[in-house]
Amino acid sequence: MSARRLAPMVLLLALALTGSLLDAQAPAAARSAAAATSAASGVSGERLARVDAVLESYVERGLIPGAVALVLRDGQPIYQKAVGWADKEAKRPMRMDTLFRIASQTKAITSVAALTLVEEGKLSLGDQVGKYIPTFARTMVAVREGNETKLVPARRPITIRDLLTHTAGISYGTEPHIANDYAAKGLGPSAGAGWYFADKAEPICDSMERLGTLPFVAQPGEAWVYGYNTDVLGCVIERVAGESLDRVIASRITGPLRMTDTRFFVPADQRDRLAVVYSSGADGRATRAPEGGRGQGSYVDGPRRAFSGGAGLVSTARDYGRFLEMIRNDGALDGVRILSPRSVALMRTNQVGTLRSPNGLGFGLGFETTDRYGANGLEDVGSYGWAGAYGTIYRINPEQKLVIMLMLQLLPNTTDIREKFPAMVYQALTESPRLR
Repeated sequence: MSARRLAPMVLLLALALTGSLLDAQAPAAARSAAAATSAASGVSGERLARVDAVLESYVERGLIPGAVALVLRDGQPIYQKAVGWADKEAKRPMRMDTLFRIASQTKAITSVAALTLVEEGKLSLGDQVGKYIPTFARTMVAVREGNETKLVPARRPITIRDLLTHTAGISYGTEPHIANDYAAKGLGPSAGAGWYFADKAEPICDSMERLGTLPFVAQPGEAWVYGYNTDVLGCVIERVAGESLDRVIASRITGPLRMTDTRFFVPADQRDRLAVVYSSGADGRATRAPEGGRGQGSYVDGPRRAFSGGAGLVSTARDYGRFLEMIRNDGALDGVRILSPRSVALMRTNQVGTLRSPNGLGFGLGFETTDRYGANGLEDVGSYGWAGAYGTIYRINPEQKLVIMLMLQLLPNTTDIREKFPAMVYQALTESPRLR
């Protein structure tokens, strides 16, 4: 049989083995089948296999305990790999269904939840946050003048759009000139590195009410400042929807998308699925992290009261992959529409000009955007994504129909694996990028 007649049969066999998107853990045969399709889809299987060696070398050198990698092209896995250990000391191997603390990857999901309310006419991007959280009606800004800190009124109210684009001037409260004030109110240094709420016995809106009484670090709309913005947004969502953020996300996003492993806290009977957190040591090698906000966190045995829209969720690579595929597919997946294409376009389009970076990186409504080829490694213009404090990273590339994810649990992470992994994926593409 000729190669030309054989190729379509190989492709059909590969698709049959690969199956529907992420519904079950694919066996080795499916991984091989996905690799077989790569040549037909503009990916070099031989080059993509280099990723194995890179990930395994990081484990062998003790730089990371383990990781889960997943790459989708047009909704189908072309690379998926679990390497190393979810718990090295207990010899519990990493699996494709291992649970990870995704930290700031939560922000994208919370942003989508807010936009579903916008699409229903229950919320507007121009709404003032003070309409929903009274302490935000009149906020203050801490201005450094030499060795002194001066408090001045905000020049205008903070809006929902400011929260989504991180231009509200709200940080995590760890800067030296405001850290003591934040710590005194259980925020900033008293909340891990500022973003950690899993151990809090109070609803998130109680914390955000206190936040509104503290000074911020920049005037609204004048700087890109990463911080509590999406936690504030989560409180707004609760008040607009009239129910807790976990229920809003479950009913509007994770339930419809069949993301069965994405939630704010891990059920007690699934604790052995949660990866252990490690830390990069002085020698670069990973060691087991302690308990507490800068380590393992209270994601299993905590009070389960504070639903952090900025950093609280736990998920798996396949679950989060379904969410990202919905975004890449203009707001719909498997016949379920979560957002309109126009809302998704807002999310992935730079809304802040050069406030995020003067070198080609922007920020939309919840995602960092790549606006110049070379601004973020080898990825195409129009790509977008973000990362999480525990070492996770994801990128969406519409031009190449790619979703790229790397999940690990390393805090702090001093390795270069988050930069290297996407580069290893892109070097396997056989098509030239479209420069624009």
